[in-house]
Amino acid sequence: MRGPHNIWRVIRTGATFTRTGAMGVALEAMAAPPALRVAARILGTPFAWLGLKGDTNLPPVTRALTALGPAYIKFGQILSTRPDVVGPDLAMQLRVLQDKLPPFPTAEARRVVAHDLDHPTDELFSEFSDPVAAASIAQVHHARLAGDGREVAVKVLRPGIGRAFRKDIDAFYLIAWLVENLAPGARRLRPRDVVAHFESVVMRELDLRIEAAAAGEFASNTAGDEGWFVPQVEWFLSSRQVLTLGWAAGVPFGDTDAIDAAGFDRKALAARTLQMFLRHALRDGYFHADMHQGNLKVGPNGEIVALDFGIMGRLDDYTRRVYAEILMGFIRKDYKRVAEVHFEAGYVPADRDVDEFAQALRSVGEPIFGMDASRISMARLLSYLFDVTEQFGMETRTELILLQRTMVVVEGVARSLDPNINIWHVARPVVEDYISRNIGPKAVVTDLVRTARVLARFGPRLPQLAEAALIAQTAPRERDRGGRRRDRVVYGFGGLVIGALLVLAGSML
Repeated sequence: MRGPHNIWRVIRTGATFTRTGAMGVALEAMAAPPALRVAARILGTPFAWLGLKGDTNLPPVTRALTALGPAYIKFGQILSTRPDVVGPDLAMQLRVLQDKLPPFPTAEARRVVAHDLDHPTDELFSEFSDPVAAASIAQVHHARLAGDGREVAVKVLRPGIGRAFRKDIDAFYLIAWLVENLAPGARRLRPRDVVAHFESVVMRELDLRIEAAAAGEFASNTAGDEGWFVPQVEWFLSSRQVLTLGWAAGVPFGDTDAIDAAGFDRKALAARTLQMFLRHALRDGYFHADMHQGNLKVGPNGEIVALDFGIMGRLDDYTRRVYAEILMGFIRKDYKRVAEVHFEAGYVPADRDVDEFAQALRSVGEPIFGMDASRISMARLLSYLFDVTEQFGMETRTELILLQRTMVVVEGVARSLDPNINIWHVARPVVEDYISRNIGPKAVVTDLVRTARVLARFGPRLPQLAEAALIAQTAPRERDRGGRRRDRVVYGFGGLVIGALLVLAGSML
């Protein structure tokens, strides 16, 4: 579908960006080369009258994306996680994009449910309400199970939304191709890679089975977290187009007056929100990456209820350790250690000077630590940190950018509940607990045990592997083309002995 037939969509997009004033703002934010700016002005101005007007109360880029529809709104939301592409200021603007659209008819939702679950809606649910929330991809209904009467939330994809999104994604690819060819200098932004990232995210969201799996994994990881709740997945009432979760009653995080009226401690909620996010990111390596106020409630017993698991973040073991050491180094103002961690992780090229890097990090940390508690910001620190590491040749790491973006959102949520929260004071016990368990002598022992277990899997094959290695390494080499005979290479038995001991140790664990 990617081809000339998408030209109309490209023209409409450019015209809308020109008419709303978003074109210049977007190109400036992305530091687009002059040739691209001139081309956009020449090509966009004659067609501006074809553009959509949008809501004049919104900032230019937000106005344009909202006017262009669901796929563009979602694209803007994804770009808000990529300040490396659109710049920090525009990324901040895009975070306020509202993913809300008029609902589609309840009768149509019932039809989708019946088709996807192979049973009439009335056989599955004794009650099925009109939509209680509607977004670009799906809408939610409050329902009761026909069997035991339990309350559930039924999320239903918009009919035809997959095809509609694919058409706009095809136009995005054409726009990216045009950008790369009209302005080769813009290739540093990797436009087609950005569109491909967007496509992968949206395609996952268009399959609610993936969100069900995410909710299930997240619920399992956090089941023991006091004061935290994830609704249960109703697996037999979930499919590609339908997701059924236990109903989550509670007060929305954004309604501080209602939270106060219910008697909940906002300061405690703010601290717990931040600590839970850090705990999930560090302990589990799997965190809710869309923790804005609309996806959080305060439950009847004061627990934090998490909703909407379409965007989740994942960090591997090594990245978690690096992230924790960086945070702890800043908390302790040990800038030399923070610099060393970056070099050890390979984030900064080895040919750079570690002392100069530590000095640059001090310029990031000291001004922030000099602020009063209400202004200390971990999100600001991470933003400045990425600016400095980029200057020292650090390549963009998508998982850390998503972590940073989520940290900004979570910090904003915490401050909306407690404007005077001391971010570092709240974060320190979580980071210290993780470090005590995962970095140091105890962690070394744990790593050795895990390594031994992996090696133990090869126990039955060890004799054959050893024999093959010995034959390969001790056999006389053939004469080379010059007729000279190569020396024998005798294999060292030390490696095999150590490997065998590790295998034996692992088999006893």
